[in-house]
Amino acid sequence: MHLLVTGGAGYIGSHAVRLFLERGHDATVFDNLVYGRRWAVPKETLVVGDLEDAAAVERVFRRRPIDAVVHFAAYTYVGESVADPAKYYRNNFVNALGLLDACVRHEVPKFVFSSTAATYGSPERVPIDENCVQQPINPYGRSKLAVELALKDYALAYGMSFAALRYFNAAGAHPSGDIGENHDPETHLIPLLLETALGLRPHVEMFGTDYPTPDGSCIRDYIHVDDLAEAHLTAVEKLGANDRWMMNLGTGRGYSVREVIDSCRLISGRKIDVIESPRREGDPPALVAAADLARRTLDWSPSYTELDAIVETAWRWHSGKGMRVRGRKD
Repeated sequence: MHLLVTGGAGYIGSHAVRLFLERGHDATVFDNLVYGRRWAVPKETLVVGDLEDAAAVERVFRRRPIDAVVHFAAYTYVGESVADPAKYYRNNFVNALGLLDACVRHEVPKFVFSSTAATYGSPERVPIDENCVQQPINPYGRSKLAVELALKDYALAYGMSFAALRYFNAAGAHPSGDIGENHDPETHLIPLLLETALGLRPHVEMFGTDYPTPDGSCIRDYIHVDDLAEAHLTAVEKLGANDRWMMNLGTGRGYSVREVIDSCRLISGRKIDVIESPRREGDPPALVAAADLARRTLDWSPSYTELDAIVETAWRWHSGKGMRVRGRKD
């Protein structure tokens, strides 16, 4: 298949593109490089462009027939979405509608959407299954939910099949150490801890020590980025003409912030200073996926089920090539 991968030069997208190519598919990466990196994908696959540029989008669809679109492109900073919701609705929702319109015009039969557990907000129960009420608590989550709702309507009206994959905390790096997280600014816990271990940060803040959890810190479900890539590829390959899937991607196991800190100290063998701070508003005590639907529908299950194994791949990246490309925008 020939796959159009929007945001394919970003963290999760670049891992997916590598897997797509390894499995014999062709890929065109469409990325504006705001957060994506040229070095993360083969140069022959990359088309630099922005989804808000309708002419650029049309050109990429006219280059050659597209069998499926895998849509990663989005802004993902929760705090920024609260401060500037217009930016998030325009980029995450309006631009997605333009992309869907292009799919309809060019009769692209399959659409795989990178969604998020943030569409659930503060969940009514844990583990979180797909029947939980979706009540996002920030514009980021609401912009993603808006795309999910649009996908349902487009599928009914225009006959498109789709998969909306709601994943939890993406983590880790490719085992080769060639690609990994390179966010600027960085907000994810594991890279913050490993950057501290490398002396790039003086300390890490731990927000909240009084949650109703075994050790008082937040619990999250960490899923390896390669497992996410595998799920996206499987969705592309298995989607049938009338399939409309919305499903969680996670391990079904949660780790507390303190457990993540201990793992990063163990794997790096370095000192990591942590400052305990009050809770942040809007942080639920626990977010853990029930991913049984994905396991049944896609015949998919995570390969990385232990936190230390996930952290080990992240450490290989951050202490190796990640140090060399840190801060590079190319």
